[in-house]
Amino acid sequence: MIEFDIVIIGAGPAGVTAGTYLLKQGLDVLVIEKAKFPRFVIGESLLPRCMDIFEEVGLLPYLEKQNYQLKKGVIFRRNGEESIFDFSEQFTQGKPYTWHVPRAHFDNVLAESAQDMGLMIEFETALEDIALHDNHQTLTLSNKDGEQKIIRSKFVIDSSGYGRVLPRLLNLNDDSQLPVRTTIFSHFRDKRREEFKDESNYILYLVHDKHYIWNIPFADGRTSIGFVGENEVFDEIEGDIANKYDELVKGEPYLLDRYGSQEILFSPRMLKGFSVGVKQLYGEGYALTGNATEFLDPIFSSGVTVAAESGLLAAKLASKQLAGEQVDWAEEYEKPIRFGIEVFKTYVSAWYDKSLQTIFFSKNQSPEMRRQICSILAGYVWDETNPCVNRYQTILDTLCKVIEIQGNTNVDQ
Repeated sequence: MIEFDIVIIGAGPAGVTAGTYLLKQGLDVLVIEKAKFPRFVIGESLLPRCMDIFEEVGLLPYLEKQNYQLKKGVIFRRNGEESIFDFSEQFTQGKPYTWHVPRAHFDNVLAESAQDMGLMIEFETALEDIALHDNHQTLTLSNKDGEQKIIRSKFVIDSSGYGRVLPRLLNLNDDSQLPVRTTIFSHFRDKRREEFKDESNYILYLVHDKHYIWNIPFADGRTSIGFVGENEVFDEIEGDIANKYDELVKGEPYLLDRYGSQEILFSPRMLKGFSVGVKQLYGEGYALTGNATEFLDPIFSSGVTVAAESGLLAAKLASKQLAGEQVDWAEEYEKPIRFGIEVFKTYVSAWYDKSLQTIFFSKNQSPEMRRQICSILAGYVWDETNPCVNRYQTILDTLCKVIEIQGNTNVDQ
């Protein structure tokens, strides 16, 4: 029977980050990936925190060669108001930029770069079953032809993303604490990019009462446009997904003007109830990373950041454990990863109850507060020197009360 030190499920950002780190530690690693790359996936705007992680594991030089679209901040627009956060003005001393990336290309570059570094990846290979033992795991794999093989691993890292392989096989799935929402998205051929070039280095959010819109430009002239919101926003529009998307585009003056006559590049896709949870992030001989842990919401683009952060931390702890060191997975892994997810989740919830929008569009904003929130938007939700991180449970309420006292709520009634 073939045996590996570590088997990683999934060759997305979490799996490749974990795999390249473990490879550098001299461990025998196998990554299995059910899909054939390149493959489409959502989550196309990165956060600066990702850059630190890709740099640490040696992947950043490969990515820098791709000339992805620069992203240096976030623009929010609502009812004629605008709030801009520039990553160069954040609280945390982190990277001041990141990229907008077509994920099919980006994930494929990550995987090919890792292979170039020596990481073994078996594509079109799925995990069918797993048996947990005291000192190893037995995995049943199947390839695209249905051929099966059984291997052993001393540790398993689940980076399967939306596939959530171990949560499914080990009954770890849990309900999300966030309400059920829907997203519809597609890409346009952006022939008017030059007219809007000042916006191209930002992710743009167009804010409405019950939904918001993302506008993510890519360097190759495409732009990703997605709508996210309450189910009724989409249910009230008759027709199929394509018609709903068309009507939504027509209903937003900015989109109608910019993209109304442009080519749509694929049939719009819909995801409903995309937020999910998990009962635990680790167990005897395994750890969950990325979207296999919990997926929140497209707002603030947290997905790849959580994937890379959790992938790297799981790899570091698994490496320590295989070296004979004691690892307290509850304290050293679950606690910090849950903490970062909870910070993101608090800000996501505050976005939807409009308290965060109150802060964003207030005319009496503290420059220091903006710097601290900017670091949240940059993905530095593990920087506990930031008051907006370490006081995340209370600080937003405090800021809103201060704004209300100042008589400047500026929030939709």
